[in-house]
This record gives sequence, structure tokens and C-alpha cells, in this order.
Amino acid sequence: EADAKLAWTVAQNDNVAIGGKDKIWLEVERIEIDPANAKKFAFIYKKAVWDFYQKPQFYLLPKHLEEAVFQKYGNEKQGYEKNSLYSTDPTNPGLYCGPYLIKEIKLGSHIIFEPNPLWFGKKPNIKKIIIKLIPSTAALEANLLSGSVDMISELSLPFDQALAFEKKVKEQNLPYNVNFRAGLIYEHVDVQLGNPKLQDVRVRKALVYGINRQELVQTMFEGKQEAAVHDLSPVDPWYTNDPKKIVIYEFSRPKANKLLDEAGWILDPKDGYRHKNGEKLTFQLMTTADNKPRELAEVYLQEQWKKIGVEITIKNEPARVFFGETVRKSLYPGLAMYAWLSSPDNNPRSFYHKDSIPTEANGFSGQNPPRWVNEEASRLVDEMDTTFDPKKREEQRHKMLYHYTNDVPVIPLFYRANISVTPKNLTGYKLTGSQYHATLHVENWNLK
Repeated sequence: EADAKLAWTVAQNDNVAIGGKDKIWLEVERIEIDPANAKKFAFIYKKAVWDFYQKPQFYLLPKHLEEAVFQKYGNEKQGYEKNSLYSTDPTNPGLYCGPYLIKEIKLGSHIIFEPNPLWFGKKPNIKKIIIKLIPSTAALEANLLSGSVDMISELSLPFDQALAFEKKVKEQNLPYNVNFRAGLIYEHVDVQLGNPKLQDVRVRKALVYGINRQELVQTMFEGKQEAAVHDLSPVDPWYTNDPKKIVIYEFSRPKANKLLDEAGWILDPKDGYRHKNGEKLTFQLMTTADNKPRELAEVYLQEQWKKIGVEITIKNEPARVFFGETVRKSLYPGLAMYAWLSSPDNNPRSFYHKDSIPTEANGFSGQNPPRWVNEEASRLVDEMDTTFDPKKREEQRHKMLYHYTNDVPVIPLFYRANISVTPKNLTGYKLTGSQYHATLHVENWNLK
């Protein structure tokens, strides 16, 4: 009871930045405790919601440890986060209630987990798990083959590297399984709508028309990953590629050139780029450094867009900087390439709504870095919250997709598969194919 209520109280505090605050925490009116069992409680929502079963992010906070911290620092902006024991004393065993406890943590290096003796579920089989941070994808395979690591988690190994490693495993009979599973990951390029040049939708549409995405996925991924048309993956039941419902951009350099001409960007035959009022049509493209597929994709995009007279300069950053600062705070000046995933049957409030633009006022907790504002899309997001008919929700989502594809706040690239590498003697492991990680059933893992 106390832990649930503390978590709810902390999350509602204006000084605490937390993703999904309005959709998860602020919707709860009160928490009712079962008088016969203090460990059982119910959320009573302020209004009826259809997606209550999709809100697993309500994590408990140990009152006996965290309440004093919140009382002392809760009045400071992000004061609780900076002083929480999860930040200052992360190996405190009282912070966790899962099958494993954090025994050691070294920022930028590793985390060591050992079984939680107070875990109420199935007793874990593996006595120690070490998660290592290896920021360079080039070093992942070397660490695996040298025995420094035993497996590679999902979202880590680039697709081209996974394909090559799978061939190596078969040819050399290496003791690994390379696991692939279609998932919800969406590789895309965020457009900075704060950039005056990109505020013209004709320029944004030209950039999409100017990419041969089918050639991209065939060349880089042997056709095993699908070109994207929007943010919903084909495994999502709401996915559609119906041109009557959304705007489809088939590769067309003539259409791209026509749009740029109409926007007043005139091609200069001397340098091969477009200019307007003495200014060149140029954008900076950013992504995570040392990620080979993304860097190859950047070069491909650079070449494709050069053919329609658009100059692209590339500037990449370490993932911790790119995601922790540049994207999170919407600081990229032009274009930012990365991936996200979302759950099926999901209201895309955090990506689509105008109130989800990351700002200092909301602690940069919004997930709308392009700064997209579409009043109708935001209205549909709000309307979906109270739509209990599944068919009507699907219709609303398709209407949102129309605005998303018509406004082009994001340039779709391709849908990624979930990939991991595991030792052949590891049992009980499986990729989920969803937004949740395979570690959620870690107590079922075993080594034989």
C-alpha cells in the first residue's frame, strides 16, 4: 500500500520528469487497498479508459527508502531524480523486487546482477549475470568471440553484421544461435520543424520522394527487412499501406524536383545544389556514431539527396550524447536518424501530440522531437482515449496516419527485425517480438 501510494505521489509531482506522466500517473484518481490483503490494490481512474491493461509502467517505490529523499528534494526541479537512491545508492537491495539484485554498477562499463533471495517467483538458475556496455558495434563480435561476453542482447547487433555473423556461425560451427524475429522497431529520420527550410512541407515531401527505400533495404539487408511507409510495423494489427487512407511516397526523383522547384529552391548547375535568396539548401544529418548500418545509410541518403540538389553534411555523436541530449532535447539542427518502437493497439500520444514536444518546462519528457504540431492529429489522439470501440480506434489511428504521412514530420526508412545472439547451451530464452525485452523471463533461463 505505502509503496504504491508513494510511487503515485512522486510521479504526480511537477518537479519530477517522467515519461508518460499524463497518460499513466495523472489519470489515476486514487489507489484502493484490499482490506483483506495489503499487497493487493486497485487503480481507480478519473475517467473510464480502454487501455488500462497497457499501463505496466506503474513501478512501485520502496517507501522506507525513498520517501525521505522525496520529502527532502521534491521541491527542487529534478531534485528527486538526482538524489534518489536509484542514483546515489543503486546497489541497495531494498530498491528491487525482481528475481535479481544489482550487486555492482560502474557507469559506462558494466552492471552485475545476482539472484534476489526474497524473490517470490521461480528461483533463478543462473547465479550471476553481467551486463557490459560496449558502445561500438564493431567491438561486439570481437568481445563475443574472445569470450569477454557470452551473448548479445536485442537492439545491439546491426542487421548486416548479424547476417554476416550467422554465415560465420554456420561455416565455422560456432557455439551460438543468431536469433531473428519480426518486431516493432521503426528506423526513421526525424525532421527538425524548427528549421525554417524544413517548415515548408514541399521540401519535406521532396526528401521522401528522393529516397529509393526499396533499393536501400535490398542492398543493405538482402531484402530481409521491409521498407517503411509510416511508424506502424506490419506486425501491428493497425498497420495499413492503403493509399486511400495514407499518403504513399514511391521513389520519384521527378516529383521531388518538381516540389523543390515549386518551393523556390533553384538548382545551380555550377555546384549541383539548390539555392534560394542566396542560401544553399543544406541540412545536417545526425545519428549514433560507430553504428555501421546507420553510417552506411547516411552515405546512401546523402548520395540520393544530392541527386535532387540537396546538400547533406554528416555529424554523428556517441549514443549517450545523441539520445541523452541531442534527440531528447530536440537540439539537432536538421535531420536525426534513429529507431523507436511502440506497442500494438497503442495511442501514439507521446509521438503525435503537440503537448509531447520536449521542453524545459516538461523536463524534456516529451517524445515529439520534430516539434510536430497538427491540431487534428492531436484532437484524434485525445478522442481515442475515450473510444471504447476497437474498430473506431483503428479508424482514428488511420486518420492520424494520414496526417503523419501528409505532414512528414518524420521520414520513414525501414522496419527492423529483433536480433540477438545467444550461446547454444542457453535454454529458456526467446525474443518477444514486442517492445519488451527477453530479460522479462530471465528466471527461466538456464545453462546446460
